[in-house]
Amino acid sequence: MEIYVLLKKTFDTEEKINVSNGQIEDEGAEFIINPYDEYAVEEAIKQRDEHGGEVTVITIGDEGSEKQLRTALAMGADKAVLINTEDDVEDGDQYTTAKILEAFFEDKEPDLILAGNVAIDEASGQVGPRLADALGIPYVTTITDLKVSGDTATVEKDVEGDVEIVETTLPLLVTCQQGLNEPRYPSLPGIMKAKKKPLEELEIDDLDLDEDDVEAKTKTVDIFLPPEKEAGKVLKGEPQEQVKELVTLLKTEAKVL
Repeated sequence: MEIYVLLKKTFDTEEKINVSNGQIEDEGAEFIINPYDEYAVEEAIKQRDEHGGEVTVITIGDEGSEKQLRTALAMGADKAVLINTEDDVEDGDQYTTAKILEAFFEDKEPDLILAGNVAIDEASGQVGPRLADALGIPYVTTITDLKVSGDTATVEKDVEGDVEIVETTLPLLVTCQQGLNEPRYPSLPGIMKAKKKPLEELEIDDLDLDEDDVEAKTKTVDIFLPPEKEAGKVLKGEPQEQVKELVTLLKTEAKVL
């Protein structure tokens, strides 16, 4: 099987994020593989081990994105591709990403493409479905189980606390959700092997694209952190008095009534 994983470098939300003048400060920030993409990498490796083939991880970003690709290689992926847009794309969006990936897959014959359900930085969940639509292949989102037999795939899909079972055919794109598997940690031998695994670097020129082809369709107006949580209030007195005070606070302070 030819298996591909769409990978994204994201901010580590466990660490402090600083915003200045409507922009996230990259300097000093910690970057990781988007956590939902880790489920995609793990599932790709499992499917390869069961059915044979190769796993290729792809990301669109800058030179710094090589670290996340090497981590995926250390987990067990076979090859990596970095599409470096640092000098060509100033402000991209989901359309930009999907358009670049569409060009990348133009001469490929994937059996299975896996991606994270959402990225924790923007959480749009658009790239996977956009790419599948552009390639003309079926897709299933928020999957929690995947079984492949020949050219048929049986997928369990999370639907608001329930499960929907979908049967479809390959080639197929799926987006992966928590509960699908337990991503492995890179082992020391895996880390050493990852240094020797192929990592190809491309630019949009190599995909016969120029800046106008991938120009963003949306614009980010502002980026800001949510307000810090204030200390809670404990209401005292009889229940009727507490209810009256609560209603007053909801009207005057929270302004939700």
